[in-house]
Amino acid sequence: MKLEALFQNPTALPTAPKVVEELISSFDKASVSTEEIAKKLSADPVLSAKLLRLANSAYYHVSRSIGTVEDAVLMLGFVTVRTLVISSGLVSGFKSVPGLDLKQFWRYSLYTAVSAKWIAKKTKENTDLAFTIGMMHAIGQLVVHAAMPEQAMQLDKVAGPLDSRRLDAEQQSFGYTFADVGAELARRWKFPEAFSETIATFPDPLNNEEATRLAGVVHLAAWRARVEENKLTAEEIAACYPTELAEALGLEPNALIDDMPPPSELSAGLEELVS
Repeated sequence: MKLEALFQNPTALPTAPKVVEELISSFDKASVSTEEIAKKLSADPVLSAKLLRLANSAYYHVSRSIGTVEDAVLMLGFVTVRTLVISSGLVSGFKSVPGLDLKQFWRYSLYTAVSAKWIAKKTKENTDLAFTIGMMHAIGQLVVHAAMPEQAMQLDKVAGPLDSRRLDAEQQSFGYTFADVGAELARRWKFPEAFSETIATFPDPLNNEEATRLAGVVHLAAWRARVEENKLTAEEIAACYPTELAEALGLEPNALIDDMPPPSELSAGLEELVS
């Protein structure tokens, strides 16, 4: 199935909740009325409830209990609230996907997001952007599994969704990868260009002239999340450590293992995002 045909398939494309669409469009606006956004958010009971649970979670350790969406926006800041709402909106957009363990998929995505935020802070990149793109970087896998479940599940037997060989296997079988699909989805959902560009180029940032440092950050974060999810041994980690890219971004040798807390620790309190 060609990439274009993939997106003609009505089962493949999730719909983003209305308020998520509005938050996406806020990236391009110089000033956003936070009252207006808070009002729209409050009108979505599921997302508001989730946002309040997250805002009150150990992850943000705010000094007092947050009781309303307006409070959340005031205490956490608009950018953080936007990141949280877009992320939980993405998760709720896919109810079930043939052949994919969604719980594992979103946990891995959250691990990538928190790792990307940590790496972005170290390399002086935009941490909120890194988190949101980290959360979204593999979303093309959901579209592929939803649109052509048989082919996707055949491929799963060769290289599972969290296998580092997955991208190559998709390129050989389909002529494109989940990164291409995710980049196209980000375009169709009208995310800022940085999203589609980073998702398209994160698989091989060193050999892609269009790749930005942010694509490098997401690549390293996805690697770190796979290490965690696949429970690699010290020898296996040493064998596949992305030394060249980490150095290119100015990280200390072995920083992703020695300095960085495990993704499960970095994401403590955010589990609600993916449940």
